[in-house]
Amino acid sequence: MSKFSKSWEEPKTGIKALIKPEIPLRQKIELAARRVEAQIQYLNGAINLLTERDKALFQKVVEAYSKHEMQRANVYANELAEVRKMMNFMMNAELALERVALRLRTITQLGNVTAVLAPISKVLQNIRTSVTGIFPGAEREFSEISALLDEIMVEAGQTTGIMPDFEVASEEAQKILNEAAIVAEQRMKEKFPELPALKTTYEELGEPK
Repeated sequence: MSKFSKSWEEPKTGIKALIKPEIPLRQKIELAARRVEAQIQYLNGAINLLTERDKALFQKVVEAYSKHEMQRANVYANELAEVRKMMNFMMNAELALERVALRLRTITQLGNVTAVLAPISKVLQNIRTSVTGIFPGAEREFSEISALLDEIMVEAGQTTGIMPDFEVASEEAQKILNEAAIVAEQRMKEKFPELPALKTTYEELGEPK
């Protein structure tokens, strides 16, 4: 069996392996994919909770409008705007992570590990920085996933002699993030009704601005 195949499929053996047991690269990538998918599920749950909050707030805004209680409507509308901002942000992260998980699942040979993982690692760094502002507890998990991916890249690079092109990786990472942002924005528009502008409502009701 070639050196590539052994590193990809088999755990290391010998004295060094007894001191620090190693698992094959394929299994490490599988582990990384599962941990990323767990974060997707976590974000999805948070988005579902915010969706319910959105519905409740939207109803309160509509009721306040109908009763001409514009100050109360404004308070609810501002809160709703913050909920939607957070939801858009989390949906963006969720979509980017879905693309990360998909790419991890498509790695089928040792030779393309560094090319696939380099942009993925940068995407995760971006998401970690952003998501931890909302979920401080998520920082540790994202840090551990990033460390695992870096470990895989180093090991794959040592085995294949193929090092990542970080300039290309940065461009690819930005492309993944941009695609996620576009889809997230479109989904928000499709999923949530738009509120009427407060200025227009004031004018229609003859209320003072």
